[in-house]
Amino acid sequence: MDIFSDAVGALTSQLSGLWPQPKEKPQLVDGKLRACPGTPNCVSSESTNPLFKIAPLAFSGSPEQAWADLKTVIGEQGGIVHDEGKEYLWSTFTVPVFGFIDDVEFRLNASEGVIHVRSASRLGISDLGVNRGRVEQLRTALQNVRHHR
Repeated sequence: MDIFSDAVGALTSQLSGLWPQPKEKPQLVDGKLRACPGTPNCVSSESTNPLFKIAPLAFSGSPEQAWADLKTVIGEQGGIVHDEGKEYLWSTFTVPVFGFIDDVEFRLNASEGVIHVRSASRLGISDLGVNRGRVEQLRTALQNVRHHR
């Protein structure tokens, strides 16, 4: 099975270089995550549109520990962190085989005990629920990390 995984990884790596860079640099806009572009390949906990809305990642305890746990989970789930500030983090995830790159951004709101999240595909219109599913996987993994500590 390792041979198959290695082959898929190699193919994904080759294809991911073909996909474009983000249209705009992922960053906070007026202290919030960027709005979804209007296509159903994006979810955001800061959206008011039910099509894009997803719950933020809730935490209890230390915001610093929650932020550290998030970075651990991103790495364990195959993401790469590209930019990180005190309350903002931009990562990318590559969809296996096809090499599609999705931008996943996070904004820490310590006073509310949540980490807001935005996950969006760089290409296409529909993502067949990949971004919503990824956020739910991150949520579960983050809860597991915090529960087992």
